[in-house]
Amino acid sequence: MKIENTRHSLSHLLAAVVLKKFPDVKLGIGPVIENGFYYDFLLPRSLAPEDLKDFEKEIKKLISQKLSFTIKKITTAEAKKIFKDQPFKLELINEYTKEKRPLSIYKTGDVFIDLCAGGHVKNSGEINADSFKLTSIAGAYWRGDEKNPQLQRIYGVAFESKKELEEYLKMMEEAEQCDHRVLNDRLEFFMISEEVGKGLPLWLPKGYEILHKLEDYMYNIEKRNGYFHVLTPILAREDLYKKSGHLVHYKDDMYTPITIENKKYYLKPMNCPHHHEIYKHHKRSYRELPLRIAEFGNVHRFERSGVLSGLMRVRGFIQNDSHIYTNEKNLEKEIIAVLKLQKKVYDDFGIKDYWYRLSLPDFKNKEKFGDIKNKKIWQNGSNVLKRALKDTGQKFIEAIGEASFYGPKIDIQAKDIYGKEDTVATIQVDYYSSPRFNLFYTDTDGAEKHVVIIHRAIMGSFERFFAFLVEKTCGNLPLWLAPVQVRILAVSVKQKPYAEKLLTELQENNISAELAPTDETIGKRIREAELEKIPYILVVGDKEIKNNSVAVRTRGKNVISSQKLSDFLQKIQKEITNKE
Repeated sequence: MKIENTRHSLSHLLAAVVLKKFPDVKLGIGPVIENGFYYDFLLPRSLAPEDLKDFEKEIKKLISQKLSFTIKKITTAEAKKIFKDQPFKLELINEYTKEKRPLSIYKTGDVFIDLCAGGHVKNSGEINADSFKLTSIAGAYWRGDEKNPQLQRIYGVAFESKKELEEYLKMMEEAEQCDHRVLNDRLEFFMISEEVGKGLPLWLPKGYEILHKLEDYMYNIEKRNGYFHVLTPILAREDLYKKSGHLVHYKDDMYTPITIENKKYYLKPMNCPHHHEIYKHHKRSYRELPLRIAEFGNVHRFERSGVLSGLMRVRGFIQNDSHIYTNEKNLEKEIIAVLKLQKKVYDDFGIKDYWYRLSLPDFKNKEKFGDIKNKKIWQNGSNVLKRALKDTGQKFIEAIGEASFYGPKIDIQAKDIYGKEDTVATIQVDYYSSPRFNLFYTDTDGAEKHVVIIHRAIMGSFERFFAFLVEKTCGNLPLWLAPVQVRILAVSVKQKPYAEKLLTELQENNISAELAPTDETIGKRIREAELEKIPYILVVGDKEIKNNSVAVRTRGKNVISSQKLSDFLQKIQKEITNKE
C-alpha cells in the first residue's frame, strides 16, 4: 500500500504547486492510477512541457520540507465553506451528501487542503524525490462528459526507487516507438478526420489490405468450424433494444436515436439482438442445434472523447462476432470448441502473452444484477465455463462482478505495449435473452425448450485486434499479413524492364509486390523500404540480369543473398502458406 500512498500524496503536492502558480485554478480530482497519478485542473492558459519541469522542481522543494498529511472529518457546511470557490469540489460535496457518504479533508502542511478520504504518507519526507516524474499533459472533460468543461490533466509516475523509475521510462520510450498511432504516421494504415467525426476511422489502402486478410482468415476458419455467416443492418427500432436490455443497461454507450416515420431507431451497439431475430426466422428443432451464426458486424458505441485512442478505442468498428444457439446438453462441449478455436487463432498470429479471466456476477450489485431471478442457472453457467477452462488445461483467475448483465463470461486478457491490461476477446453464456426473445427449439420429446446462447468474439473488434498486432510486432507484420510483401528496386532506369518482368511474375503468383521509382539513390530507396517495414526488398542490377536472379534483402537483416527468382518465390509462398 505504501507506493499507492506515495502516488496519492504526490497528486496533492502537484495540486499545491499548480495552485501556487495559478491562484484562481479550479481543482478537479487527483486519483492514483496504475504506476502513477494524475490531477485535473481548469486553468487560465494552456500548459506547456516547460511547466511540468517547473512543477517538478517545486514538488521536490515541498518534499524536502517534510510536510505532514493529516485527515479531518468535516460536515457538509464546513466543506462548502472551505471549497466555496471550487465548483467541481462543491459538485462532489453535494453528491456525497446526497449519497450519505462521510466527508473528510486532507491537509498537506499549511500549503494545501483537498476533499479526500486518503490514504497518504505521514509526511512528504517519506517520498523519494528522485523516483517520480511528471510525464504528460492531456485534455479531459470533467467527469468524462463532453457537456462539461474541458480540464487539463497532468499525469505523473512514481516508484519506490530511482532505478525503477528509469527502467519504466526506458520501457515507455521503447513502447512509444511501437505505438500504432506513431507507426501509422509513417505506414498510413488509417486516418481520423474531424470532418467525418472523432473515433470513426477511415481505412487507407494498406490498412484495408490487412483488414481484408484478417476478415478472410476468420471467415475461412469459422466456416471450417461450422459457422454460418450473416449480415445485419447498422440500425434497428427502439423496441428491439428494449427487449434485448441494451436500453436499460447500455443506453449511455449508445448514440441518441434517429426518428424515422415517427419511430425511434438506434445505431446498432451490438449484433446479438439482430442474430436472435434471425434465429426466430422459423421454428427450430434439436437437430439444428448447435446453430452457429457469425457476422463481421458494423457497430457504433458512444465512447467519450477522453478515452478515444487510435484504433484501440473508437466509436464505429467491425465486430468479429458470433452467437451459438445450443442446449444445456451441448453447452460445455461448445465452450470447449470455442476455447480451442480461440487458441488456434492466437497461435496462428503468434499471440502468446494472454491469460483467462472468469468473470462472475456480484449479486450484491443490485444495479447491474438486480433483475436476475434464477441465480441457480447463472451459477450453472459459471460452473460450465470453469469446467471448460479446466478441461482445456487453461489457468485462469476469477473476477467477481465482471460478468455482463446477461451472463457469466470468460475474458481473454492481455497487456498492451504500455503494460495496461485490456480484454481482447470474450466467451459469454447467456440465459437472459432466450426468454426475452422467445427463442425455443423443439426437443426429442416434442416439447418446446429455451435455447442457451453463447456470445463469442475471438478477435473482438477487428480495429483493436489490428492495433494490438501492429504494436506487438512493432509494425513488422508477418509476411502473410503484410500489405506490401516485396518491393523491387532497379539500380537504374537501365534495369527497369527486368524489374517490371519480376513484378509481373510475382503478382501472377499472388504476391503483393510493387516497383519503386528510380528517381532516388538506391541507398535512399532501401532506407525507405526498411522504414515502411516491408518484409523483402529485391535489388536488381546488371549482375542480376545476367544471372537471371535477384539480390534479396530480408527485413531486419543487413545480409543480402543472391537467389534465383523461382527459389525465392518458392520460399516466400511456403512462408505465406505456413503463416510463419
